[in-house]
Amino acid sequence: MTTKRWKIVIEYNGGAYYGWQKQPDVPSIQQAIEEALYKFCQQKIAVQAAGRTDAGVHAWGQVAHFDLDYGDRSLTGYDLAKAINAHLRPAPISILHAEEVDNEFHARFGAHNKMYQYRIVNRAGFLGLDQGRVWHINRALDAGAMNEAAQVLLGQHDFSTFRDAQCQAKNPVRTLDRISVTARPYDAHGGQEILIEAEAMSFIHHQVRNIVGTLILVGEGKWSADDLRAALEAKDRTKGGVTAPAEGLYLVRVEYNV
Repeated sequence: MTTKRWKIVIEYNGGAYYGWQKQPDVPSIQQAIEEALYKFCQQKIAVQAAGRTDAGVHAWGQVAHFDLDYGDRSLTGYDLAKAINAHLRPAPISILHAEEVDNEFHARFGAHNKMYQYRIVNRAGFLGLDQGRVWHINRALDAGAMNEAAQVLLGQHDFSTFRDAQCQAKNPVRTLDRISVTARPYDAHGGQEILIEAEAMSFIHHQVRNIVGTLILVGEGKWSADDLRAALEAKDRTKGGVTAPAEGLYLVRVEYNV
């Protein structure tokens, strides 16, 4: 056996998929990549991702690993990524990088930091180019107030207020290492793009999307930072805001110890 473990970095538009995880009778990112691998090497290979993104969620930097027996033939990371991509087209999934790693590497259990970004376009005009890739909100939002309030979420907390009812995690306690809300021009006519970024070792189900939906209340002037803190301390999902749509969320980066 000449099995080697490979790490890949993946970009995808999740709009047409029911999330990362393979499921019966519906398209998934995992299934698409495994089918591409089979077409390349005629082997049924299981691909393990750093995180199981939900239906409709996108990625700029998803990380996964798999074991491939390619015999004694030479195979570079560049050639492997090129081959998988050839079999993925025209799906909106791209292998950005591939490299051989130690057999102890694990995309999920070895990750020590994940960064998510949520994109909001804040303007009156309807979206032409970014439909399905951002949350369009036509009510004015104060990104500065959102950023200031968001800092109360930093550190270790019971995030039950921002936890999906179907979350299977045994413990709702997580440590949020960084959260920021910034705004930049989106068009030449006053439209703004608001970016919400969150970093942590791990997140519970819908945590980022529920935080975003709650921060909207701050941006609209309906809530203060104290209201956000009270919601966090309530440990009650009904005390938080709405769940932001999946289409605005991106898994940007996954980090590992060298």
